[in-house]
Amino acid sequence: MTAPKDFIVGVGSDTKVSQKRVLFVTRRTSAHVKSYDEEQVQTYPEVLFRALLAVEVLTIALVLISLFFNAPLEGLADPTNTPNPAKAPWYFLGLQEMLHYFPPVVAGVLIPGLLVVALVVIPYFDINIEADGFFLKNRRRHLNLFYIVAGALSVFLWFFEVYVALVPTLIVAGLMLLAAFSSPQSPARFRRFLASKPVSWWIMTWFLFELVVLTVVGTFFRGPGWSWVWPWRS
Repeated sequence: MTAPKDFIVGVGSDTKVSQKRVLFVTRRTSAHVKSYDEEQVQTYPEVLFRALLAVEVLTIALVLISLFFNAPLEGLADPTNTPNPAKAPWYFLGLQEMLHYFPPVVAGVLIPGLLVVALVVIPYFDINIEADGFFLKNRRRHLNLFYIVAGALSVFLWFFEVYVALVPTLIVAGLMLLAAFSSPQSPARFRRFLASKPVSWWIMTWFLFELVVLTVVGTFFRGPGWSWVWPWRS
């Protein structure tokens, strides 16, 4: 007796609920089905619902902040009286801080343009689909490359006396050295975390660290004539 060949093919959005498989077994083959139950979250409606919920919570938080706290606005603009210092909006203060050290073309065009191009190109320059740690493969070669780039960048910042950018660079370089001499089997959890990070993660971390430091310095530590002042002094 042969089993009835009733094959029902359906289309569904949730493969975990409605799993359909069609298997053809001939005399020369045996039934062999491999199934991997991977963790996944459906885009609709789960992810969309979470995004809408996050937007609503953020909107409510902003409304409450605007109701209970006044915005730190100054008086009406007076074209005959330029404030000293004249500061840009906070999201441009990092670039304004760089203008204190470099010419306008370098600080406003060349350096930001090179950073954006680097962030776009680097992920395609060294294809790392598995996102392995930067020093886990070709360790000696990557370590020599790190010494050259970190050393050249540190000397460049020291030569132009850009100490506010040199300090974050040295901190990130120190963490990368710690990652270079760590392994995924290290007893310390922090060292295992550093050892598993790819080069794209390190570059983005350095970029964000520099951006935050330059913005904070431009906001709280610059006074008249763009001189260095402490925030607690008037």
